[in-house]
Amino acid sequence: MFTGIVEEVGTVKSVTLGSIIGQINLKAAKVLEGTKIGDSIAVNGVCLTVTALSPDGFTADVMPETLRRSNLGSLRAGDKVDLERAMPADGRFGGHIVSGHIDGVGFITEQRREGNAVWVRIQTSPEILRLIVEKGSIAIDGISLTVAAVSSRDFQVSLIPHTADETILLGKRPGSCVNLENDILGKYVQKLMQPEPSASPAGGLTLEFLEKNGF
Repeated sequence: MFTGIVEEVGTVKSVTLGSIIGQINLKAAKVLEGTKIGDSIAVNGVCLTVTALSPDGFTADVMPETLRRSNLGSLRAGDKVDLERAMPADGRFGGHIVSGHIDGVGFITEQRREGNAVWVRIQTSPEILRLIVEKGSIAIDGISLTVAAVSSRDFQVSLIPHTADETILLGKRPGSCVNLENDILGKYVQKLMQPEPSASPAGGLTLEFLEKNGF
């Protein structure tokens, strides 16, 4: 589990994409502290398992599902990425619950400055927008952010200078692809609100069905 508080901006050394698996090699420093092979590190919000360590970086495998769901498949040598180690049991919960399992991607459509903050507008699919609420949380490329506005087509966040300086988001431009992870609490609520397959009558909702079930 992660919190969405980015610890470090790393650099892609190399990306190897095969037909059934990929591998990414990253240059890093801070996230190597205390890290062992088999540990989890979020790369642009994607939970990856460390398979090899070097004095200045680490390597991780990337499976096809991850490439389909995220922007990792478009990374190239020299690209910058947000990095965060898994949250320690005695650590501070500075952001929100982030699983590192990407729901899909969005595309930056606008950046505009307001005082010391920068607003970022992101367009994404209806499935992802359905679980985004104003003043709720969302992870963008692994960054825990508060939703400032949401519409039927897109949503907006506002970045303070510290977040802008410590992450890669404002280094991207309109049209850039970003990884999105909805608030996990919203996903559980959505799932639990769906009726059981056997709970609804085959012909639809009827008065008889409601009476039989105590309504």
